[in-house]
Amino acid sequence: MRMEEDEPLRSFMFLMTYLLLKRRRDISNANAQRRTEIQRRIRHRQYFFQRQRRMLLMMIAGGIRSNVQIRTRPWTTTASTDWWERVVMTEFQPPDWLDKFRMSRETFFYLCDKLRPRLTRQDTTFRLALRCVRDMCHAIVALLSSIYLRPPSGQELHDSAQHCLSSWGFPHCVAAIATLHTAIITPSNNASDYANPAGWLSVLSQVVVNGSGQFWDVCASFPGGTDPADILQNSSLWATAAEGGLSPSPLPMFTGRPLRYVILGEACYPLQSWLMKAYPEEGGRRGRKATLTKPQCLFNQQLRRALRAPEETLLRLRARWQCLSKRNDCGLDVVPTMILACCILHNMCESHGDAFMEAWQAEVVEAESPQPSHRQLVAASADQSPAEEVRELFCQYFEQQTS
Repeated sequence: MRMEEDEPLRSFMFLMTYLLLKRRRDISNANAQRRTEIQRRIRHRQYFFQRQRRMLLMMIAGGIRSNVQIRTRPWTTTASTDWWERVVMTEFQPPDWLDKFRMSRETFFYLCDKLRPRLTRQDTTFRLALRCVRDMCHAIVALLSSIYLRPPSGQELHDSAQHCLSSWGFPHCVAAIATLHTAIITPSNNASDYANPAGWLSVLSQVVVNGSGQFWDVCASFPGGTDPADILQNSSLWATAAEGGLSPSPLPMFTGRPLRYVILGEACYPLQSWLMKAYPEEGGRRGRKATLTKPQCLFNQQLRRALRAPEETLLRLRARWQCLSKRNDCGLDVVPTMILACCILHNMCESHGDAFMEAWQAEVVEAESPQPSHRQLVAASADQSPAEEVRELFCQYFEQQTS
């Protein structure tokens, strides 16, 4: 009788023991998974810490000396703690500097000397290392824009006009305006605004390229869906050109009359007395081909030829700094500054005469998406007569050159 009464109690005890053991096992498994995840995150952070630290060491060119063991990148064939001093400084040949740093040794150390006061730190922690790219870009813009990205002087305008005539075949012209789309990751807000005419997300930049293939003015940070004409009309370039800032005083002569220098632009820009664009070759609502005179056709032909130059400059820019030729995974607070920094570095390398490797350009042409084309801006009827008169002067010039 006693055993029968204890049977339910034993069953209950067995059940409780099983549940307690199962609970202990589940807790043990959860703790093991948590430790594994923590270790994975630590390894992940250590990897990026080492990567960003290597970048900082290279950028300040020995401004900071470190005893930390640094794992070499795939293109360094010697595993060494003194990779910079023993490999780069002693074994790198001029082609190696161009291939790895996209600039000559002399230009690299010139850049380091300019940036060292702003980038050198007493201690580089993990948090600071994460800001390496942002700090580098801000330092380039803050310290070098006044040297390599500034409004041209009167003599520089004259020199650029000579370059445009000899290289582009277009007279009385000092620069061309163009657009640059840089692919980005999907932004957290207003993503649809960043869809460009080709359908992919980008940041749109307005650039002005002079006759030497360097940038005079850069406006970055606009969503890819922005109309280029809106960017121009709200930029400092518009105000400067409208006030005559693109020509010296007294005005230079063209076909026997004083005339301000002009810049060239695509069909998406408004025609101005200082901004020349092609005659529309399609007219009417159904897009039927417009009837152009021979001088107008010559003008369009010369303009298209001249506009190949800024396209080539932008291609060289994206080829040398390939963070602009593929999707940029940085945030929208960094990308515009990075674009400005790359344009400044382009001007610096061009000014220093650094070689450009054609293989870089071939890689970009093969890999990147084509730059979007913008729709033609329909000219307004008002306030076009002065601009049309200037464009007619160029038509007469090109007709005289061919006769």
